[in-house]
Amino acid sequence: MLDLSIVIVSYNTKQLLDDCLLSVMRAEQPASGCEIVVVDNASTDGSQVMVRERYPTVKLLAMDQNLGFSAANNRGAAVANGRYILFLNSDTRISRKALVEPLTYLQANPAAGAITVKLIYPNGERDPDNHRGFPTPWNAACHFLGLKRLFPNNPRFDGYFQSYANFDETHAVEVIAGSFMMMPRQLFDQLDGWDETYFFYGEDIDFCYRIHLAGCQIIYYPHVEVLHYKGASSGLRKESAAIAKPPKATRVRVAKESVRAMQIFYRKFYSHQYSPIVTGLILTGIQFRGWLRILKHQLF
Repeated sequence: MLDLSIVIVSYNTKQLLDDCLLSVMRAEQPASGCEIVVVDNASTDGSQVMVRERYPTVKLLAMDQNLGFSAANNRGAAVANGRYILFLNSDTRISRKALVEPLTYLQANPAAGAITVKLIYPNGERDPDNHRGFPTPWNAACHFLGLKRLFPNNPRFDGYFQSYANFDETHAVEVIAGSFMMMPRQLFDQLDGWDETYFFYGEDIDFCYRIHLAGCQIIYYPHVEVLHYKGASSGLRKESAAIAKPPKATRVRVAKESVRAMQIFYRKFYSHQYSPIVTGLILTGIQFRGWLRILKHQLF
């Protein structure tokens, strides 16, 4: 049995996917080797042809419709044979040690349920979404009301991104991004994989919450860096605006799904923990913020 399976979900990211696969091929491989599974969500940009022609050893699952991120990851995992699975975004380029070092850590630390690395933008900045706390009402309020800026480096007011942490040291964290998430296959199966209620956004926070409920740690491993263009499929992120220009219909749909994801997560994990008044305020705030995001992409 292979040590590692790499599952990559792609949607109209042909060139980025090509670059990602090339970086995986050039990276140092685990001792028993690894396999790559690409799940293409009905791309129309020639991605499927590119994979077949340039990477014949890759397992390509060509979907006839866009299943979303969670469902596509589950389809990829269903045909994966590795003891560990790396869920990797197509808009990443991994470094030489990005496979072997996190895998070695997981193998040596069975209490770890998942691990990520230091994701960096093309401008060299760290991707903050890959090192977060859970979006509790308090953490969310401190973040969106700007209290973090009033009390910098204070853990009480910066629970959302936890930017007070030492990012040069390996440490446990609550939430990491699905852009680079490596985990044992056994735990993936135990948790029944990704929650397919989510289409796009929020599914990684949900998965991390369930990993913690299972009693496992999530590890931030900053000794390996991976380039992350971010938002290439959605078109909602300024970090990839120069290279990713999805049509308005795609951007609006993803904006709507991002709102729905926040609502799903809150109702699933937090609605029973807080009073109806708090729940009502939170859901109203999510809806208002979401309305602004959707309006922005409807107008431009």
